[in-house]
Amino acid sequence: MHEQDSVGGGALLLAAGFSRRFGSDKRRHALADGHSLLEASVALYGTAFPRLVVVLRPDDTDLVTKVHTVRPDARIVYCEDAAEGMGHSLAAGARAARAWRYVFVALADMPWVKPETLARLRRALENAPDDTIVVPEYRGQPGHPVGFGGSHLAALAGLSGDAGARRVVRAAGDRVRRISVDDPGVLEDLDAPPASPG
Repeated sequence: MHEQDSVGGGALLLAAGFSRRFGSDKRRHALADGHSLLEASVALYGTAFPRLVVVLRPDDTDLVTKVHTVRPDARIVYCEDAAEGMGHSLAAGARAARAWRYVFVALADMPWVKPETLARLRRALENAPDDTIVVPEYRGQPGHPVGFGGSHLAALAGLSGDAGARRVVRAAGDRVRRISVDDPGVLEDLDAPPASPG
């Protein structure tokens, strides 16, 4: 059960990338507990937020099953032009979340954020004006997920290319609230296969 959702927000999990630097589809990469990287991210964000949109590619039929095994009510959005850059995936997800009062944009290769960090970020955005953007920082470095008040959803839905949401954050100026967290997970992603022991 999720706590009472009185503000109508959720998380947008971007999982339509091509893992070019990884060398294989890292969404399917098995972690130490046997779950895939994607399953771990869906579990994390699916527990922390009352709504979840997962952006996949049209040919990801097997991944849909994995997502719904972890979070049955997750909404799947297919990005036809995912190869053209993350901005396209983000825009596809933002269009699906356009009625929400806030959205946290999360990356599917970053499942190591602490649940308490997500709870803190969520509270901060829920209690802020609609034009606020919340950015977690660890030791001065900005990380993910980034939370956007609902007034930014139209701008997110209009993104393209590979710039992601940086343009929207820059344009927000002093409406960006940076929150220092004791959580290296906001910076940790899986860009290369772990080295084999020995």
